[in-house]
Amino acid sequence: MQIAFSKTDLSSTFWFTSEKIIHFIFSIIIIPKIFNALGTVDMGKLKFVEASLVMFAPVFFLGLSSICIREMVKHPKQIKNIISTAIIMRLISWGITFIGLVVYFYIVGTNVISTIYFIILLSYLFRLTDVFEWYCITTKKAQFIFYSKTLSLLLVFLLQLYGLKNQLGVIFFSFTIACDYLFQGVFYAVFLKKIQTFKTELWPISFTLAKRLLKFAFPLIISNALVVFYIGIDELFLKYFLNDHAVGVFGSIQFLVIGLSWTIGFAIINALYPALAESYLQQKKTYYLKLAQLNILLLVLGIGIGLFYTFFGNTILNTYFTQQYVEGNTPLKIFCWAPLLVFFGMLYEKHLLSSNSLQHEVYRFAIGCICNIVLCYFLIPVYKINGAAFAVLISHFVTNILYPTFQLSLKPNLKPVLK
Repeated sequence: MQIAFSKTDLSSTFWFTSEKIIHFIFSIIIIPKIFNALGTVDMGKLKFVEASLVMFAPVFFLGLSSICIREMVKHPKQIKNIISTAIIMRLISWGITFIGLVVYFYIVGTNVISTIYFIILLSYLFRLTDVFEWYCITTKKAQFIFYSKTLSLLLVFLLQLYGLKNQLGVIFFSFTIACDYLFQGVFYAVFLKKIQTFKTELWPISFTLAKRLLKFAFPLIISNALVVFYIGIDELFLKYFLNDHAVGVFGSIQFLVIGLSWTIGFAIINALYPALAESYLQQKKTYYLKLAQLNILLLVLGIGIGLFYTFFGNTILNTYFTQQYVEGNTPLKIFCWAPLLVFFGMLYEKHLLSSNSLQHEVYRFAIGCICNIVLCYFLIPVYKINGAAFAVLISHFVTNILYPTFQLSLKPNLKPVLK
């Protein structure tokens, strides 16, 4: 079968995916050392803060990523307007979140946890610059994503080595998270200015465009709020029923499955989405062919990840992590099959985005959220960390497989491909 994607599409995907693979390699080297140095309790605190703040991420991100990429594909002459408007919108939403956090800790008092909260929230401010990543994806210039993120990764890697050598604590390693996004933003600005993509004049900001983007993105804001809640709810239930140690162990599993392997499928789907959007607008038969080929690729990738951690997960945990993380062996074998389900959900979201049916994102994630809460409530007290892994896996199956299966009118029409 002839590959439906162009050489430019595949080249962009290569750069995007290569960055994730390099990140995978460096993370395997350094992250387990950080887990070991901090221990399950301090790492549990950091993961709890991240899980708590990520629940507010939809308010900050406003669901603009996919919407802005789609709109830049449809209206290439408005790219600069879209970027500048999106930056201001997200800056305002971050400011509201920051003020809310300040008021909260003014009332309850500050401590080590509150310092971590402010550092991680600072990282969200630096992530404003990922709007330039959207531009690189849309224009299929993913080599600049590769350059920026890889250079940032090297700098953060050196900072983390310094922290390990000097036995610095959780505050320092929280700071490196913020530095990563700061470095990325600086490198994006340097590279894009060097190729004269962006000039120094002020770009127009459109209130009308902002309203249009918010209208399109509203279902994604709601669905993203639901999905981060039903993913993050496991840490909250683990902390409530068990302790920070359990949250830390589960965090190591999430790092291996989500932080490393999950991002590869995410990179492939996002790198190829502009090609999907173009085909949806111009040639539906080619669009369905691309969807079919991408589904096959994701199926192979998801099965490969599941088999890899099933057979080698225990070896990885026992080799790179200390004895206190040994409880993660069994839940890792359960949770490692989540990417297979999530990849299909990610691609289904892109289909809903192209067909302007994003309200179904709200419906399916609402069902998944309820499912995960119920499962966590009943499974974690009995099966502990294994129960959390089962709860997430089952909720992903409901959200990403069952819901699309029963929505017949939204299924991609693959008959032209079969013919």
